[in-house]
Amino acid sequence: MSEFSHINQRGEASMVDVSTKAATVREARAEGYVRMSADTLQKILAGEHHKGDVFSVARIAGIQAAKQTSQLIPLCHPLMLSKVAVDFEAQPEHNRVRITSLAKLTGQTGVEMEALTAVSVAALTLFDMCKAVDPAMVLEGIRVLEKQGGKTGHWQADSTG
Repeated sequence: MSEFSHINQRGEASMVDVSTKAATVREARAEGYVRMSADTLQKILAGEHHKGDVFSVARIAGIQAAKQTSQLIPLCHPLMLSKVAVDFEAQPEHNRVRITSLAKLTGQTGVEMEALTAVSVAALTLFDMCKAVDPAMVLEGIRVLEKQGGKTGHWQADSTG
């Protein structure tokens, strides 16, 4: 197992120095789920939610959050993202919404945290917009699906989750 990169030789938290790393195209994909009642999901899909287009608001929230990751997570580098996408897939057979994100840039460090932040905040936004009608919703399964670029190249999660 690799050593933790955010710990210095004295065991203290430390921001990684990426100044000598080559700038490469890097991207990461993440996913997460919001489990909810069948009625809540139906209202969202039918456009009958009293707060309007829930997915549009959550998409914008996820994109904005990815751009603010370094302000939320102390040792993350501020990054010039070239692409952030957040998408939603209703899964009525499981009474849930699958949220996926893509974060991409050309730079010296990876974008896994930005992809995870986008999914997390999009899920939180869905929860916030629907909590009045369904306070028992559950956020689950937030994880990195894939990353590309940099010294380690391509990595993909196994399909078992």
